[in-house]
Amino acid sequence: MLKGGFHRSGLEWFSSLPACLLLLSVVLFSTSSDIHNQMLRGGEQLWSGYYKLRLDPAAPTCNPEQDIDAAVARELAQEPADDDPMAALLGAQEKDPADVRLAIERSVADCKAAHQNYDNLRDRLTPGVKAYRAVELFIADLIAFGLQSQRYILVVLVMLCAVTATLTRHHIAMRAMETRLDYTVSLTLQTLANAMLLGSSLIFRQSSIGSDTTMSSDELLLHNLWITGFACLTLASLYRLIRVPSGLAPGGSLNKAFLAVPLYTVMCLISGSYFALIGHASGIGIYLGKMMELADMFLNVGLYVWVGMMLKQTRLATLVFNVFRPWRMPPEMLAVVAVLVAAIPTAYTGASGIFVIAAGAVIYSELRAAGARRQLALAATAMSGSLGVVLRPCLLVVVIAYLNREVTTDELFGWGIWVFVLTAAMFTLVALTVNRQSRFDLAPASRALPAMLQAIKPLIPYALVIAGVVLLYRYALDVRMDEFSAPRLLPVIMLAVLLYEHISLKNRKGTASGEINHQGLERSLRGATNDTTAEIGALLLLLGLSVSIGGVIERSHVMQSFPQAFDSAWSAMLLMVVILVILGMIMDAFGAVILVTATVATIAYASGIHPIHFWMVTLVAFELGYLSPPVALNHLLTRQVVGEAEVLAAQQETGSFYQRHERIIMPLIAMGISLVLVAFVPLLFYA
Repeated sequence: MLKGGFHRSGLEWFSSLPACLLLLSVVLFSTSSDIHNQMLRGGEQLWSGYYKLRLDPAAPTCNPEQDIDAAVARELAQEPADDDPMAALLGAQEKDPADVRLAIERSVADCKAAHQNYDNLRDRLTPGVKAYRAVELFIADLIAFGLQSQRYILVVLVMLCAVTATLTRHHIAMRAMETRLDYTVSLTLQTLANAMLLGSSLIFRQSSIGSDTTMSSDELLLHNLWITGFACLTLASLYRLIRVPSGLAPGGSLNKAFLAVPLYTVMCLISGSYFALIGHASGIGIYLGKMMELADMFLNVGLYVWVGMMLKQTRLATLVFNVFRPWRMPPEMLAVVAVLVAAIPTAYTGASGIFVIAAGAVIYSELRAAGARRQLALAATAMSGSLGVVLRPCLLVVVIAYLNREVTTDELFGWGIWVFVLTAAMFTLVALTVNRQSRFDLAPASRALPAMLQAIKPLIPYALVIAGVVLLYRYALDVRMDEFSAPRLLPVIMLAVLLYEHISLKNRKGTASGEINHQGLERSLRGATNDTTAEIGALLLLLGLSVSIGGVIERSHVMQSFPQAFDSAWSAMLLMVVILVILGMIMDAFGAVILVTATVATIAYASGIHPIHFWMVTLVAFELGYLSPPVALNHLLTRQVVGEAEVLAAQQETGSFYQRHERIIMPLIAMGISLVLVAFVPLLFYA
């Protein structure tokens, strides 16, 4: 991670306040839809036929008091028009007076009914109805505005946070900047990549304007926002390049300096160079524009990051660890407990990396306090978010079901439980056998159990606050807590938790081991949003460039070199596993899912691999990829939250080869065995 170097002062809200308002607006717009549905139901219950009262009734233009006899006479006296071709073709026919009278009588009756209905509706438009209607229509307009604004909110959020990540040197890289050479190489290539993004967006705008199709004002505004954002990003990186921070060591190695280049920069330079060589300079801009097609999904990613950062500001993680502390578990067993417990919040924060960012520091510090060696603590921290991605209501699974009609969320989450059990068992087995270096000497139950029950008590108010918000949405808005409502419920839940802590801890400070000094609601929310801005900028920019790399793979027709179907599902699965793990190494999860859906998935289906089986393999393979060198994204995120010094100290520890590289090898063994079992055992039953 590139981190530090930009002093956060009282002006920090200049970046985080707009991000906070944008995220709150997303929650507001999505919640307003639930409120509107309830208001329509409430209006129907209060005033039957409320849907007719939502707009002022239009007065009928017909005359209910017309003379029927005179109207019949006029109709019978009318001659067919000379220029009427039908009359000339069929010839004049005499009108039946009875039919004419019947038609006019029905018309008059309909007219009287329309006037009566108009009078009834006008009489029912009481001041109460008008006031209720005004609020309901305002919320309806708010929903329409929110849906229309999603794309603009996403662009502004990504660009604002990307600039913040650049100024704070917070982009995701293989190693931190330590020397002046690291800094110069990294910022020079960042500036070049940002200028390439700006140029591609400008070319894409000009080609869109010059195309045969007419560009709408909304599309033009979107283009202008991208261009403005990339211009600001280029200036930000140029500013950081010129203003070299003090404290950097002189000199440096060029090979190490290239490792300090952010991953998004590398992806941008690769994809930009490829598109330029094939004469498609607007390629990056086009693929970044595809993010707008899934704007709600990427905004949900931002909300999950925000939820994770608010979780980091609370005492929840420490209080949960306090429950297990009385048992005096050996480090290996505590690592297993930490990873298993972390699976649930991981499912609610959308992706493994987000949870590592949110709770990784607490997990690492608690394991170290329990006596865990650095390598074990780093391994457990990196893997803390890997098991929960298959559990409800993980956003990644929802995206898979959205993009692939062959599977549903219920099917994926149903089988995900069994995959979770398997991966949890494998991790437990590796941690307690291969990895075991401590004696199992648990505290007596007679002493540990009462202390454990005592430690549960502080968690009860949190459970009540969470249950209160969930029940409020359930009964007031008819919204259940599931994978579709989680993105808008979780921010409200975490805000309620922060409010509870603000009230309960206002006049006292945490004194228990590991508790934070709660500094109030505003400071906690500001701290969470400060962290969120940089993380959203790093993650979403990386995700967007992952989509661009997917475009390179798609346009280069690499996948066409493979057979489009295999005679053997076993051979196809072997190839799928290799490809999916490699994609997990080099691409963000959401970008990789989009690419896999367009390419690899069709080959798997055609080769006889069941869609549910394929996507379960994909999820496990991705997690193995995030833990695998050379990139190992979850390890990079772990290094960010625990600090470079701790990782360097772990690397200097002595011992066997396994002990010196335990943080890398242990997760690979657990997830590698799990992947082999998930991929090939089901084939025995249906292939």
